[in-house]
Amino acid sequence: MDNWPPDSANVPAGAHRIAHISLDEETILWRNADVEQERRVAIYDLIEENTFKPVRSAERGAKGPYRLRLSVQDGRLAMEISDKDEKPLETLLIGLARFRRPIREYFAICDSYYQAIRKATPAEIETIDMARRGIHNNAAELLVERLEGKVETDFATARRLFTLICVLHIKG
Repeated sequence: MDNWPPDSANVPAGAHRIAHISLDEETILWRNADVEQERRVAIYDLIEENTFKPVRSAERGAKGPYRLRLSVQDGRLAMEISDKDEKPLETLLIGLARFRRPIREYFAICDSYYQAIRKATPAEIETIDMARRGIHNNAAELLVERLEGKVETDFATARRLFTLICVLHIKG
């Protein structure tokens, strides 16, 4: 299980946010240095600033901060949510069928982007990066929609979570 970065030490008790996140390493079959960097940045940024309130757990009195473990099980995203003491609160299963196309598109545009930053002009890189951000933003909006009624989150958190969902889908 991926345990980088360590728990955020400065998350106030009672905060509805993620203090620790991990990915199921058995789900991830392969990743290159570019993908590893995307994963690190997404996790770091997510821990630094996020909004994450699991609705049912909060209704039962859970206050946060939360620990989140992401994995893919039977074609669904499993979001295992526990409290700061690692006591399981709930597991959300989100169907990934509607994410297949955005994930494919995101992989394709990221591939173009990684190639471009090595040999393209700044204008070409900017064009590809704008397309990459557009795909990423659309997928984040879809994730916010799919989490509605389950998790209250913000757009920036959804963007970072989508990045991590993509990392879980890398097949090599």
